[in-house]
Amino acid sequence: MKILHVSPYFMPARAYGGRAESLYRLCLNLARLGCEVRVLATNGDGPGNVLEVQTGSEVAVAAGFAVTYLGRLARHAVAPGLLVRLPFEVHRAEVVHLTGVYSFPTIPTLLACKLFRKPLVWSPRGDLLRWRGSRGRIVKRCWELVCRIAAPRTTMLHLASDEECRASLRRLPKFATTVIPNAVRVPANVKHVAAAGTLRLGYLGRLHAKKGLDNLLDACRILKSRGVAFSLVIAGSGRARYTRWLTRRIATLELNSSVRMAGHVHGAAKREFFESIDLLVMPSHGESFASAVAEALAYSVPVVASRGTPWSRLVEHRCGLWIDNTPESLADAIGQMRTMPLEPMGQRGREWMAAEFSWDAAAREVCNTYAVMLRGAPMLDGAANTSASIAPAGGAGPPH
Repeated sequence: MKILHVSPYFMPARAYGGRAESLYRLCLNLARLGCEVRVLATNGDGPGNVLEVQTGSEVAVAAGFAVTYLGRLARHAVAPGLLVRLPFEVHRAEVVHLTGVYSFPTIPTLLACKLFRKPLVWSPRGDLLRWRGSRGRIVKRCWELVCRIAAPRTTMLHLASDEECRASLRRLPKFATTVIPNAVRVPANVKHVAAAGTLRLGYLGRLHAKKGLDNLLDACRILKSRGVAFSLVIAGSGRARYTRWLTRRIATLELNSSVRMAGHVHGAAKREFFESIDLLVMPSHGESFASAVAEALAYSVPVVASRGTPWSRLVEHRCGLWIDNTPESLADAIGQMRTMPLEPMGQRGREWMAAEFSWDAAAREVCNTYAVMLRGAPMLDGAANTSASIAPAGGAGPPH
């Protein structure tokens, strides 16, 4: 099958958390299954930053897998060159796979698919989830209305969890859906650094108010008041304003001796991060998947995750806790985990990831979805055609 992926970002972009790497892994494994995969993306790497990549011409990544980066002109994903290249690429593709919702490539891709009568698989990647601090709701509703008009009838929403499916159908009703969780690479071996009596906590992800880091820092203040010996490493990057706010918050709560901002980590640095923590804490207000949870479990690290993430099965598999997202519940859960057998819990999590979250299996499910679309799957009247999921998932605050 000839598959065209259209995305506002692509590897080696790092500013979008696990989204860019997840898309890259999917494309790589689709190519290994025999699909001919082409990617159209901008060279953006977050607001104000661009990748040092060749633009305007196709770059081979692997056999059957190539990407074309188009130069971005504005802070986000405005790339006029994409408008020139898009009709040709859509015309020669058999199936188009669109990533993201509120970005420049979205509406042109929807219209091109409708014009050339191409089946479309659409991955919102969490964009349609809402939380109390969500901004621009009216503008987003208008954008969604235009998308519903522009989308071809043969459109399938590809969601990563049941929670994302429900949220997406509230905003983009009457589309067919498939729920296929993301996957994770399980390292062949893990060498954890021994602890020295201090519970070592970690957070990995984008630095954004949606991620609930203010609650995590308040939980750390509670732990300190209870005399709990702990440390916290916050790994990730975000907008400068919010990063500065976090730094000031750490100082205000007198946590400088216990909490460290590590910045973005990848490659060997990410491996070192997971091998040097005892527990990952994911306090997000809303996630379609939360790749950091799967990565932590793949490295045998137990997890405390909020109900804003779709990871209730942490409890079922006895490799973590799934809790309310408040400072008190986070502090209580972390305190509870101190008394639990973390090493066996981590091993159970690693076995779970290896059994159910391989990239080969995920790519095969996505490939099957493409085959369904080629047979002419129509839009449905609000019905969801779900195939797999992780689990069901259940504030104003700091600056974005």
